Amino acid sequence: MRGHRRRQSCGIVVLDRVEGLHMLLLFFGVCITLCGAHFQHSHSPGSDEHYVDGDHNAEYDMKTFLGGEEESEEFAKLSPEEQLQRLQNIIRKIDSDSDGFLTEDELSSWIQQSFKHYTVEEAKQQFVEYDKDGNGLVTWEEYNIQMYDHMIDFDENTVLEDEEEESFRQIHLKDKKRFDRADRDGVPGLNLTEFTDFEHPEDVDYMSDFVIEGALEEHDKDGDGFVNLDEFLGDYNTDPDTQEDPEWILVEKDRFVNDYDTDRDGKLNPEELLSWITPNNLGIAQEEVFHLIEEMDKNGDKKLSEAEILENYELFLSSEATDYGRQLHDEHFYHEEL
Repeated sequence: MRGHRRRQSCGIVVLDRVEGLHMLLLFFGVCITLCGAHFQHSHSPGSDEHYVDGDHNAEYDMKTFLGGEEESEEFAKLSPEEQLQRLQNIIRKIDSDSDGFLTEDELSSWIQQSFKHYTVEEAKQQFVEYDKDGNGLVTWEEYNIQMYDHMIDFDENTVLEDEEEESFRQIHLKDKKRFDRADRDGVPGLNLTEFTDFEHPEDVDYMSDFVIEGALEEHDKDGDGFVNLDEFLGDYNTDPDTQEDPEWILVEKDRFVNDYDTDRDGKLNPEELLSWITPNNLGIAQEEVFHLIEEMDKNGDKKLSEAEILENYELFLSSEATDYGRQLHDEHFYHEEL
């Protein structure tokens, strides 16, 4: 039956796909309208929410399907034909060698480009808000004014008696250290690239010590500079009435032993900790590609044709390949001449 429908490349089948795509997008647009205020799209991809007990979590995909209420309303105004055309344009842009198929490498490369694009775009939007005088640099004073409405200056050596104030002082001093580290060109203030590194230190090697420091503060309860299995699992306590750990604990223990503790010493050193806290975009992209190929590759050739994607467009639009459908209303991705 599937082969018969695939040969009908025009007429009723295509119309059904277009109408189906339109209805799907309208449905998700309503979902985002109702709950979009509660979700913030993030490209620190690799969130544990994406997989639960090792299974792909469709709800995670749906949360960020169209990027927000305004975008979903704008996109819903397009005709079904225009929506379908944008999806086809994205498919053809992913197909870098124009052979009519999306390979694992092409999908992985596209997803990683998407991660980078939205990181930069988000930083650009923030940069304009922080750069009060519009001179192309964000100074420490401008950062404080945007964040706290006034300049804040703490003494590095003066511990405050109030616990909350002291906690804030520590956070503020760490932000200042991270700000200074990001300022690499010696010119006072951060340019756009430096500001992006300041906001996303997990994406650049020279800022990794700040990521490690923050992770140790959160997880290293005994202060030995490592994260052991109990600290990795967090607040979980074994139920004395149960003989076996729940499935998610078994999954987490397996990840600790086989994915992160590479030297098998029972604890995560700073380098291993970094691989846990900031999984690289390549690994995340490959994980998503595996999911797409497994679900959509009907003939087992380890690549996706346009026909296979259009037959399963719901899955494709709820994946990293289209950034959960967000790319369909971002001209950077769907415009044929870009």
